[in-house]
Amino acid sequence: MRHRTFYLLANLFGAIVLLFIIAPLAGIVLSTEFNDLAEAVSDTEVTGSIWLTVFASISATLIFAVLSLPFAWILARKKFVLKRLVSGIIDLPIVIPHTAAGIALLGVISRDSALGRIASSFGVDFIGHPSGIIIAMAFVSLPFLINSARDGFASVPVRLEKAALNLGASPARVFFTISVPLAMRQIVSGSVMMFARGMSEFGAVVIIAYHPMVAPVLIYERFSSFGLQYARPVAVIMIVLSVVFFLLMRLLSKDPENARN
Repeated sequence: MRHRTFYLLANLFGAIVLLFIIAPLAGIVLSTEFNDLAEAVSDTEVTGSIWLTVFASISATLIFAVLSLPFAWILARKKFVLKRLVSGIIDLPIVIPHTAAGIALLGVISRDSALGRIASSFGVDFIGHPSGIIIAMAFVSLPFLINSARDGFASVPVRLEKAALNLGASPARVFFTISVPLAMRQIVSGSVMMFARGMSEFGAVVIIAYHPMVAPVLIYERFSSFGLQYARPVAVIMIVLSVVFFLLMRLLSKDPENARN
């Protein structure tokens, strides 16, 4: 009887949590008129902001995947001084308020900073530019990729890498032909998470580049200027896109053995 009570309570609490997540999403979708949704889809400002959001998030993911995968392998394979501190630093963007992250980035990439002056000499201005949006998205979402890739590399048997090295393969060849392919599921899963997190970013992006507007900034701008009814259709479009990428993430991260069962 006590076991049954516990299971009933666990199911009840689970139902409450699921309802807490589903109810707002279902409510905004069901309360949006189809005509308003169709008008938003045909609005060039909306489609432009969505394409910019997707482009910037994909760019951030691809650029920093190239930079971070070797680093994730080192974190998985090597022991070094202050390794725990380094791992903690990687997770900092997750816990820092994102508006604070945007202000911190602003001090590094503004026109008055050293990096900003160097970029200006090449005709690049990060503030109010897609390149600044890419940097802001990458900053807040990069931990998802690094942590997932690190776990993937850690799951690769070390003996396979050592065997390839003993047979004369270079470390780079071992990395690209053994380590990366065997950790690919976690790498792809982390990349999708990084992409989805970057696509939903508001706080850091709005500090770096209010214009051109990415979709989360456009939703905020329409809500603050015109009210809920004007912002709701754009929010529904972004929710649908987020659900699509969430399903993609779940499919990509599914264990192949479980998928066959």
